[in-house]
Amino acid sequence: SGKLKGKVAIITGGDSGLGRAAAIAYVKEGAKVVIPYYNEHKDAKETEMYIRKLGGEWLLLCGDIADKNFCKIIVDETLRRFGKIDILVNNAGVQYQQDRLEDISDEQFDKTMKVNIYGMFYLTKMVLPHLKSGASIINLSSVTTFYGDPQLIDYVTTKGAIVGFTRALARNLALKNIRVNAIAPGIIATDMVAALDQNMIKAMAANVPVGRLGEAEDIANAFLFLASDMASYISGAILSVDGATVI
Repeated sequence: SGKLKGKVAIITGGDSGLGRAAAIAYVKEGAKVVIPYYNEHKDAKETEMYIRKLGGEWLLLCGDIADKNFCKIIVDETLRRFGKIDILVNNAGVQYQQDRLEDISDEQFDKTMKVNIYGMFYLTKMVLPHLKSGASIINLSSVTTFYGDPQLIDYVTTKGAIVGFTRALARNLALKNIRVNAIAPGIIATDMVAALDQNMIKAMAANVPVGRLGEAEDIANAFLFLASDMASYISGAILSVDGATVI
């Protein structure tokens, strides 16, 4: 229905999973999408195929979001190709399971922080001078922020930081009419979850009050809502999309 007609959106990690679902939803609503991705070339080409079939416009950029120089390339290439930026989706992130805090190496902790926090900070800072009134920034947090996952301590730490960053930046940019929100997904049926034992998946679904795992499209709908004019008075919100899992 043209909810994002003429808009230009940067979606980090838009080559697969939740990012891909968001990119497809945005293209269906008329947006042009820029997709920075790490090194998953096969995934990126599949996403490109979907967008092409929809008749959309896109730009793929390969690099490390934790690299400040790559963040500059993202902004420069987006402006060169499309001339503006209306929406920034900070979706890219990593997570590594460890049973104990002592098992989290310095290298793992550094990697998790740099991808999940530094990348978001660098790219947002470089995009900001080019955003105009009505623009939208959407960050990806997690419901694990609110209940804590004992095997994802460093990951949960970054997702909590994203909540603070979102709320503070929303207040900072309010008078410029630039909205900043975050989405906190629950357990979503991504490829990573699908690879688990079927009994484990059934047990996970049984613990969700609505009786099913979330789908990537559930998160894509939230990304679409927050980017559109339907959410014009919403800023600083953390939208939980978790089937009533977190109270």
